[in-house]
Amino acid sequence: MTHIPYTLDTDDPNASPLGLIVLQTDETLEPEFSAYFSDRKYPIHVTRIPSGIEVTTDSLAEMETALPAAASLLPNARPYRVVGYGCTSASSVIGSECVAELVKQTCNTAEVTNPLRAAAACAADLGVSKFALLSPYIEEVNIPLRRAFAERGMSTDVFGTFGEAEEAKVVRISNQSVVDAAVKLGSDSSVEAVFLSCTNLRTLSAIPEIQKRIGKPVLSSNQSLAWHMKRLNAA
Repeated sequence: MTHIPYTLDTDDPNASPLGLIVLQTDETLEPEFSAYFSDRKYPIHVTRIPSGIEVTTDSLAEMETALPAAASLLPNARPYRVVGYGCTSASSVIGSECVAELVKQTCNTAEVTNPLRAAAACAADLGVSKFALLSPYIEEVNIPLRRAFAERGMSTDVFGTFGEAEEAKVVRISNQSVVDAAVKLGSDSSVEAVFLSCTNLRTLSAIPEIQKRIGKPVLSSNQSLAWHMKRLNAA
C-alpha cells in the first residue's frame, strides 16, 4: 500500500452553505429551489424530515419531535448562515419561534426561517397586507394557517382551498387549476396580492401567468422561502 500525500482546499468564507429541511413527502421544493437558486455561489445542503402521507394538524404537530434529528443530519463541518424549514402549515401549528429553537438544538446556524416567516417578510418588503390565500389543505389545517397569517398582519379574508389532504395528490394539482383558482381569488378588488400556500404545490410556472392576468404581486411558499433565505444570507 502506498500512502499518497494530498492538499486541502480552503473554503470560501463568503460562501457559507445554506441548509434546507424538506418533508419526506415533498416532491416540489427541491426542484423549484434549483430554479430559484440557479445562480448561487454557495452550496445548499438538504435533509429530510418524516412527514405524514396526509396533511392533518396531528401529522404536522408530530414533526416537532423530529426536527432536531432532521437538522442534525445536515453536514456540520461548517456553520450555516441560514437554514430553511420547508413546511408552511407545520410552521403555523408548531410556531416559527419553536421551529427555530428546535433546529438550533442540533445545527449551528445563525438564522432559521420557514415559509410563514418568509411570507410575512416578503409582504412587508412589498408593502402589502391584504391577501387572497389559495390553499390545498383541509379545513382543520387552514384554520391555524390563516390565524398565523393574521398574527403577522396579513389578512386572508379572500380565501379558497382545494380541500385535499393527501400529499401525493397535492403535488399533482395541475398548473391550470392553480392558475385559474388564483386568478379567480386575486381578481377580487379588495386584495393587494395572492399567496399560494404549500411547498409541495407546484407554483413556479404558475406565478408569472397569474401576475400577468391580475396585475398584482403573487407569492408562494417556495418563492417566499427562497427570497427570505437569500435576504438573510446577504445580511
